[in-house]
Amino acid sequence: MLLCIDTGNTNTQFSIWDGRRFLCHWRSATDHRRTADQYYVWLRSMMSLTGIEVDIDACIISSTVPRVVFNLRVLCNRYFETRPLVVGKPDCLLPAPPRVDPGTVVGPDRIVNTWSAFDRYGPDLVVVDFGTATTFDVVDSDGAYVGGVIAPGVNLSLEALHMGAASLPHVDVTRPAQVVGTNTVACIESGVFWGYVGLVREICARIAEERGQAMKIIATGGLAALFHQIEDLFETWDDDLTMHGLRLIHDYNKEMGNV
Repeated sequence: MLLCIDTGNTNTQFSIWDGRRFLCHWRSATDHRRTADQYYVWLRSMMSLTGIEVDIDACIISSTVPRVVFNLRVLCNRYFETRPLVVGKPDCLLPAPPRVDPGTVVGPDRIVNTWSAFDRYGPDLVVVDFGTATTFDVVDSDGAYVGGVIAPGVNLSLEALHMGAASLPHVDVTRPAQVVGTNTVACIESGVFWGYVGLVREICARIAEERGQAMKIIATGGLAALFHQIEDLFETWDDDLTMHGLRLIHDYNKEMGNV
């Protein structure tokens, strides 16, 4: 049984792969103060609630928050007696290493999503990840990450607007009934929603123009389902892209004798 852990700035997801399928997907708030013992108690509680009894013998971690990695390593070592692979560390082999400027550190989540999308959808892709940041990852013909774009995330933009303008309320992200709002909340909803639709269209179009070829657009992340409502914005929406990628990278390391 493989435990896949993906830590983002906001949430951490845990999934268990039984060799054929993922048995579960559980999320908790990312908190660098959480100890290995607390992680284990929470995981055992979730397993008990869902009736899952498994013997985890392998772990892989992707984390954009370096401060949580230590306790996740301890969790894997202490309670599952396994040395976890950590994407982005030298001892974790990659099927196609990123091709970027020397000295550039690529986020582990972007590496994982790139290879996962290549496996499922082929080459020449743009992966749009709606997370704390909205990222655009360009996938080359061999599955390598070759660069991308980082923009503020949707919720981050809403929070900044609320914090920076005292008279504007905080609103939830939703698709407005019409473009022109007739009250403050509707105006903000429209600006954020249609603003991000425009951002995605323009950035993806410019990437395709710069590369001189059509690019398939794959969406993932918490808010991808909302924006997938817009026709022709994405080729498809893939909710478990990161977990699939973690499983692939673990399998690759296993094939190479690295685990």
